[in-house]
Amino acid sequence: MPFVYLREQFADAEPILAALRELVATGDFTLGKAVADFEAAFAARLAARHAIGVNSGTDALKLSLRALGVGPGGEVITAANTFIATAGAIADVGARPVFVDVDDSFCIDPDRIEAAITPKTKAIIPVHLTGNVADLPRIAAIAARHGVPIVEDACQAICSTLDGRCAGTWGITGTFSLHPQKFLNIWGDGGVIVTNDDALAQKLRLLRNHGLADRDTVVMLGVNSRLDSLQAVVARRVLDTAEAIIRRRNENAAIYDAGFAAIPGIRVPPRNPRVRHTFVTYQVFAEERDRLLAHCLANGVECKVHYPVPVYRQPALDHLGYRRGDFPVTDRQAAEAITFPVHQYLVREQLDHALAVVRDFRRARP
Repeated sequence: MPFVYLREQFADAEPILAALRELVATGDFTLGKAVADFEAAFAARLAARHAIGVNSGTDALKLSLRALGVGPGGEVITAANTFIATAGAIADVGARPVFVDVDDSFCIDPDRIEAAITPKTKAIIPVHLTGNVADLPRIAAIAARHGVPIVEDACQAICSTLDGRCAGTWGITGTFSLHPQKFLNIWGDGGVIVTNDDALAQKLRLLRNHGLADRDTVVMLGVNSRLDSLQAVVARRVLDTAEAIIRRRNENAAIYDAGFAAIPGIRVPPRNPRVRHTFVTYQVFAEERDRLLAHCLANGVECKVHYPVPVYRQPALDHLGYRRGDFPVTDRQAAEAITFPVHQYLVREQLDHALAVVRDFRRARP
């Protein structure tokens, strides 16, 4: 029962290869029509005014912060359980990550945000971890009271929705990853920024391409963070399959939810009926998590842990001064959460096998 499914997803690569051959014939390899076509389709899919293709989800975060003027001396609030890329993007623009604990949705706890806001706070980055969506109406109300912009880290939440509105469209920008392990995956790295702000979209397009207004005019200092035309072709093809993928992943998650709920020692995270979850990862909380992980791996169920050491306790961030125990929910999740394969190529027999393996483990416990 493999965790990775890329071989199955791209088993019939000929339609994409045919489109790439058409691209090669045009010589249009940098930005151009392929990127513009994908950006238009992505923006339409999320009901956003603008989509800007960039080199990675990390760059999507960095460029969003730069476009908003976030830099040295500033602070950016984000979730204590996120992947290092979120904190790395904040640090890369010269700002300081300020962590806030999460709840069992794996998303930032709105009740804890306001206490972390200071005069130095320049942005809030809620992270839509696992394909869930943070409580954006409450976060937006807090941000509005303090005049702080929201940059959504929706790298794991393409096509996830809250109250019918797509993740990434609630903040001033939404940032997405097209990495092969994400929901909308390509053949390498890539990212997208969405925004409904016309002026900000123009600034982001300049920032991703050296600040070039035209071939010979640099109007601001930018970087090279263009989405490759080749990857835009792949992304456009995968985007067409999004609804089928979401539907199958939700079907698989529902089978898991029902099965795991009946197993002692396993706790299913709360499911918000207002959220359409896309289940980039499927996680539950387990007693004796590490023993269960070893048991699953030994019985052909390729489980993983996201993430065994929380970002705030990583050695690279020791200078921030956080200590174990500062974020107890994050710490508990790091000790208890286990990730099961949930991808669209699993069949019912495989899901039943995973559930049976966990049941057998629990029956064997004293």
